[in-house]
Amino acid sequence: MVQHETAAEYAALPRHHQATHDEKLIITASSLGTVFEWYDFYLYGLLTAIIAAKFLTGLNPTTSFIMALLVFAAGFIVRPFGALVFGKIGDTFGRRYTFIITLLVMGLSTFLVGCLPTYETAGVAAPVMLVGLRMFQGLALGGEYGGAATYVAEHAPDNRRGFYTSWIQITATAGLAMALLIVITVRSPVTGVGEEAFKDWGWRIPYLLSGLFLAVGLWLRLKLHESPVFQKMKAEGTSSKRPLTEAFGEWKNLRIVLIAFFGAIAGQAVIWYTGQLYAMYFLEKMLKVDGLTTNTLIIVALLLGTPFFLVFGWLSDKVGRKPIILAGCALAAATLFPVFHALTEAANPALARAQASAPVTVTAYAGECSSQFDPVGTNKFDRTSCDIVKNALAKAAVNYTNVAAPAGTVAAIAIGSETIVAPDPKVHSGDEKKAAIAAFAASVTGELAKVGYPARADPARIDKPRVIALLWYLVLLVTMVYGPIAAMLVELFPSRIRYSSMSLPYHIGNGWLGGLLPAVGFAMVAANGNIYHGFWYPVVVAAATCVIGLLFLPETFRRSIDD
Repeated sequence: MVQHETAAEYAALPRHHQATHDEKLIITASSLGTVFEWYDFYLYGLLTAIIAAKFLTGLNPTTSFIMALLVFAAGFIVRPFGALVFGKIGDTFGRRYTFIITLLVMGLSTFLVGCLPTYETAGVAAPVMLVGLRMFQGLALGGEYGGAATYVAEHAPDNRRGFYTSWIQITATAGLAMALLIVITVRSPVTGVGEEAFKDWGWRIPYLLSGLFLAVGLWLRLKLHESPVFQKMKAEGTSSKRPLTEAFGEWKNLRIVLIAFFGAIAGQAVIWYTGQLYAMYFLEKMLKVDGLTTNTLIIVALLLGTPFFLVFGWLSDKVGRKPIILAGCALAAATLFPVFHALTEAANPALARAQASAPVTVTAYAGECSSQFDPVGTNKFDRTSCDIVKNALAKAAVNYTNVAAPAGTVAAIAIGSETIVAPDPKVHSGDEKKAAIAAFAASVTGELAKVGYPARADPARIDKPRVIALLWYLVLLVTMVYGPIAAMLVELFPSRIRYSSMSLPYHIGNGWLGGLLPAVGFAMVAANGNIYHGFWYPVVVAAATCVIGLLFLPETFRRSIDD
């Protein structure tokens, strides 16, 4: 046990049992099972571009990628419903019981994704089945996190609860890193099937491997016993008969739920998904770094940053949860824009130079411009000159600014000193319009290349140490906000309704605010044209969380969780 400065200070600490050797082994087994669940859940996120090509081939490239992100987000959208279902089970029947169910649902759903037919084989049924399996994954994860955090916290000593629960916080990043390692290994021409074969059929291998992880995870979970806090509640007859009603139907507890959501969880969620997933998509889609290099850079940053989950969990036992979480939110709000501008310069210096020396401007009547997002695939973006211009730039993933023009103006692109006027759909029609649009697109592509806009990032020019340092900083922000939050959420709520109370706000924040961030961010970019525009989303949310947290969020790190 950690020694404190004075006997009086130690006596003031709430009493709790010291974790035994066997309980530490149980905590390890619980955490490892959670790693497997995160592996299953985030595997899709790593393969979004390939999933879009295999399951959403009937859409234009920009819409296809955003729709693939929305399919990814489908798993996040249902996470709060999983929190409700499994939260009630966990508060009523026990933490251990939920572990087995959630792992089984997650593992089977992931394995079946690897067996799905593609759009080419099954048509629209393929993406429908994919969405269904993603939703089952989301339901399972909605029940997993609250149970794992509660289970570990209820085994931990009071004065080390932040450190113990930070092992659960590692599991999300560890699952992502595990998925990255397996994807890199499989797609590598040296150790796996190679890039082309991976895109064709090799992408199924990481999904099918989840069957093996499911077996290992179930074996571990079946060895767990119930938490001592829950056993005590059951023995004393103090467990809740109506956990959902108590958690969300009574203002005393609902008030704490709302404070936890707006004053901690919201900022944590957007920082997590910006620092670990949106950063990966930004490198690949906006900065045009190839997939294998992107995955490798991300995993190095993750491996370097992951120990800091434990560091900040441990530190939160000394100085409190609140200052660390809110400091991470403040840093994110202040630095995300400069960090991603620096990432552009380091990962694709040719693109950064072209953006500076030959900026692209679109002059058009705003009333004729659509968002470049077409979820049903019916818009060919050829009905107005503005859509023709923006569609050409969206396909090239080129950053541009908008200049308003009066109604009736034919849209034009200025690339450096050269201006290219779009074909007017009112003048052209049929095959003539198609030919004019194709010629316009070729002119734009040629002019972009002429002034230095690269089609792909040059691997030899990537400043890898600098990219890794910037990505590591983003992971560090993640560890600040995520490392202590499990302990804080456990400490905020009474044990009889703890599972339900902490699970729902956590999964609304991480499932909706966080999980939708990549899709919303890229949709914002498609609509605005500025490749950095999507970062307003996490910056505003993180800043708001910092202010609300400072005003209303209580400090919890010396509370007892036995009540």
